[in-house]
Amino acid sequence: MNAQPAPAAAVGDITAAVLARHGTGQDQLLPLLHALQDTLGYVPPGQVPAIAQHFNLSRAEVHGVITFYHHFRSAPPARCAVQVCQAEACRSMGAERLLAHAQEALGCGPHGHSADGAFSLAPVYCLGLCASAPALTINDAVFARVTPARFDRLVADATSTQATQAAMEAV
Repeated sequence: MNAQPAPAAAVGDITAAVLARHGTGQDQLLPLLHALQDTLGYVPPGQVPAIAQHFNLSRAEVHGVITFYHHFRSAPPARCAVQVCQAEACRSMGAERLLAHAQEALGCGPHGHSADGAFSLAPVYCLGLCASAPALTINDAVFARVTPARFDRLVADATSTQATQAAMEAV
């Protein structure tokens, strides 16, 4: 899973530290955005001005890069990220039905978060498992030939794993 979001007070300090590790050449923008997201779990919109200033770019240019690449998030991630492939092969094998089931099971729409913040749901295009469609990922683990019933089991497993991790962190 990706990094857990940092407390708001630390975001500016973390951003400054990540900026300090990268040069000011525009070829460093993508590596910096990756490093920031790896550290914070997302690229905070409030840090775009500092990033733009570092690279002598406009805020619009930095924002454009962040929003162009689907990998970058502008909000803290859910604890469990679910991506359901919607490419042609997966759609021909029931991915639309699987996505609809996921929306109902998680209580959120595509590109949304569950009410408790535990899950995010996103349609993606081609996970490379066309021969084993439909496919999805849960926290970057790839699953093939997923039915609605299997989806429910995978979510239950992810939920119990989250509960175990939370209990371990509380000790």
